[in-house]
Amino acid sequence: MRYARISPRKVRPVVPLVKGKRPEEAIAILFSVKKKASQLLIDLLRSALANAKRMQGVDMSALYVSRIVADGGPQMKRFRAASMGRAGMIRKRTSHITVELDRITEPPDRHKEEPVQAHAVKAPHKAAKAAPERAARERHAAPAKHKVKGPAKPEPARKGR
Repeated sequence: MRYARISPRKVRPVVPLVKGKRPEEAIAILFSVKKKASQLLIDLLRSALANAKRMQGVDMSALYVSRIVADGGPQMKRFRAASMGRAGMIRKRTSHITVELDRITEPPDRHKEEPVQAHAVKAPHKAAKAAPERAARERHAAPAKHKVKGPAKPEPARKGR
């Protein structure tokens, strides 16, 4: 769908709801979504299904929504009067929405389960063992004495009141 009069920002939250689903299931989901974008996507999915039916050798039950993208289209720019003789720009955004359907491919046979190997538990490293003990010693150690660099400077004399 090209030049749809809706901002792509308003379409994008609806897109993940249908991605990876079968088209019929996606349409059913979109019927329950109360957004303008959902109606546009329903029309677009129905169009994609109709196009797939016209192709030879396509199994309609093996289709799913493989990719759905809402990109920005051109913007219509309008101006509205603002205070002090200025004009504020209004951008009326459009979207290019792309839907791709693909065939579901069966995963390879996984009848042969590979045995699960138990991992050997390693003994903790010496430094890891010593870390808590070292931290406890440092907490209870006497605080370090600060070195004084010289005699304290006398305060400057105040001027009288």
